[in-house]
Amino acid sequence: MFDWKVLSDELEELKKTGLYTNIRTLESPQGEWLTISGKKVLNLCSNNYLGFADDQRLKKAAMEAIEKWGVGPGAVRTIAGTLSIHEETEKALADFKGAEAAMLVQSGFNANQAVIPPLFSKEDVIFSDELNHASIIDGCRLSGAQIIRWNHLDLDDLESKIKTNSARRRLIVTDGVFSMDGDVAPLDGIVKLGEKYGVMVMVDDAHGEGVLGPHGKGIVAQFKLEGKVDIDIGTMSKAFGVVGGYVAGNKVLIDYLKQKARPFLFSSAPTPPDVGAVLAAVQVLAQSDDLVKKLWDNSKYFKDHMKSIGFDIGHSQTPITPVMLYDAQVASNFSKKLFEEGIFAQSIGYPTVQKGKARIRVMISAVHTKKSLDFALEKFEKVGKALGVLL
Repeated sequence: MFDWKVLSDELEELKKTGLYTNIRTLESPQGEWLTISGKKVLNLCSNNYLGFADDQRLKKAAMEAIEKWGVGPGAVRTIAGTLSIHEETEKALADFKGAEAAMLVQSGFNANQAVIPPLFSKEDVIFSDELNHASIIDGCRLSGAQIIRWNHLDLDDLESKIKTNSARRRLIVTDGVFSMDGDVAPLDGIVKLGEKYGVMVMVDDAHGEGVLGPHGKGIVAQFKLEGKVDIDIGTMSKAFGVVGGYVAGNKVLIDYLKQKARPFLFSSAPTPPDVGAVLAAVQVLAQSDDLVKKLWDNSKYFKDHMKSIGFDIGHSQTPITPVMLYDAQVASNFSKKLFEEGIFAQSIGYPTVQKGKARIRVMISAVHTKKSLDFALEKFEKVGKALGVLL
């Protein structure tokens, strides 16, 4: 019989070192304010950049989709058939991202597993930014291809490694926005290298869509690279406020993946209400970029004031705001104190970030008011002084 004490001891060690994740239970929808254990707290944790998770337009679209299509797809699309709402949303997503076609899958995590293993194998080479998301890392491992990590955002290092490595197929893969630090990939430079050396380029735009580019169309649109990035991965669980993922690219790529991608072939499609809500989110963004502008206004306001207070917020270029505390136990204590003061902002440590890089990651949203941001700034300063983080 397995000795469960081994795992129990490991959990206790995580608690001692401040690396144990305390998962809070929400008693209200995702929004500006939450109720947790009967306590009203300001939400600074969510990837709900535009407030779509509780948007009336998306909720209405989801309910209408249930009435028309039911709550589930019945089976995988290759067996039970596809719903026309899936195809309508795929077309809308492709248009939104400036691509020929798109394919829905169950999550952004699954999207990377749907793309990389069917296209690359042990005969191939993948050049992966050293800070890429776990879903990219797992997709690369599943492919069996040789994985060559290049220094974070370092185009010179990337080029030197491309020059010295050849294979049947080669791929450069990167996050568009890096979720822990908020910095942005130099996608224009990456595409130039891809064109120069005949290497495919893939970007995971999970934290870029709804945030970067005109109307939140993402990093590809931000750099005006429509049609020049081979594979564009997206998620519905962040700015779109729902759940699911998709792959966008040329029609040949999408047709091929629908024959080969295991998450598409062996797991049911996203549910009708999820897809209906995503379609509504795309339509809202296509019509107006007011929420995107509000997101950036709030981000600048908060980050400018945090720096003036004296916090180290790294080198973020996006609304993601890492409050660098470095020590995992300090970060854990800081998060607990914030919660006591009415702020929900979780500490993040290893293995989500490197050892010695613990932080509170603040996620700014378009639904935050200046009054709420001022409240957050006041509490961050109070806790920072109480814990000796600020002088």
